Amino acid sequence: MATLHAPFRYDYVGSFLRPEALKKARADFETDAISATELATVENDAIEDLVAKQKAAGYHVITDGEFRRSYWHLDFMWGLGGIEHIELDHGYQFHSEETTHGSARVTGRITGENHPFVQHYAFVKQFEEEGVIAKQTIPSPAQTLAELFREDNGNETTRVYPKLDELITDIATAYRQVISDLYAAGCRTIQLDDCTWGMIADSSFWKAMAGSGFTLEDEAEKYLRINNLAIEGKPDDLVINTHICRGNYHSDYACTGPYDAVAPYVFAQENVDALYLEYDDERSGGFEPLAQVSPGKKVVLGLITTKSPTLEDKDSVIRRIREAEQYVPLDRLYLSPQCGFASCEIGNKLTEDEQWAKLALVKEIAEEVWGC
Repeated sequence: MATLHAPFRYDYVGSFLRPEALKKARADFETDAISATELATVENDAIEDLVAKQKAAGYHVITDGEFRRSYWHLDFMWGLGGIEHIELDHGYQFHSEETTHGSARVTGRITGENHPFVQHYAFVKQFEEEGVIAKQTIPSPAQTLAELFREDNGNETTRVYPKLDELITDIATAYRQVISDLYAAGCRTIQLDDCTWGMIADSSFWKAMAGSGFTLEDEAEKYLRINNLAIEGKPDDLVINTHICRGNYHSDYACTGPYDAVAPYVFAQENVDALYLEYDDERSGGFEPLAQVSPGKKVVLGLITTKSPTLEDKDSVIRRIREAEQYVPLDRLYLSPQCGFASCEIGNKLTEDEQWAKLALVKEIAEEVWGC
């Protein structure tokens, strides 16, 4: 099993639509109507059912669908030592709607011991079988760093960490602890989900930052540094990939802009094994920045959208793969949806049947293009 790693020719990012029974159980737990043990039983049953469906769909990778999380990123941050769960007065303002209000705030030195995601991974790992592996998705270190400077969060962050270098070092060290513990639990594929690159590629972000003294180069160097520092020293047989997104909440998006400005950093210099890239619409720009992907790095083209139930035209997707092949050889290209189906538990605006139809299309196209 240890010789198999994601990405696979047909793949997915990781999150899935939550079943109604799971949504109800999580809501009941929040009002103390059920216990943590009762919630865990519902979560376990839902995850086991999801894994069976992932296998039945013919996929070689299984995840828990992020069924134990409210958010793709914050639940991980809340599991680190020295970080607490807070609720702000408002959420992120996406293109058409505002998100829920959760965030993360520093309370002390950040550590990575005894992270609950290690046990979450271990539950999924038991369902591995010949030709099928479990991967673990977590937010990137850069994402955690960005959240700790989100609006007023930064005041508490700088109180605990007056020196940015010490904060970066502690976040990276905490991540290395979690990565080590996941590895000890048998994990050989970890995915770092990362919206920071999409954020700084958006020109509107820089308009908002005007006059603050920040530059794209400084932000990119900072994010590249913390991500590579967290990956540093990983075991040779551990694959660490990254997924780059521009926001995915209830079928809405947060950012827009091509990869051109960030490609010299994340494509060329981030020490990951594969890039899962959002490419489902014009907000992502063209494939030209793929020319800067470092040799040997794999590219997973997110050409199928999870934001809409409408199935893509197969021939159009194949044409786009051929366009990307001008910049990265076909044997280093892979196919997936552009993001998860439910980055937050609210989920995107499609049904479970439509979700599985999307994944069936990904598999059908990959089999035609690569003969897998």
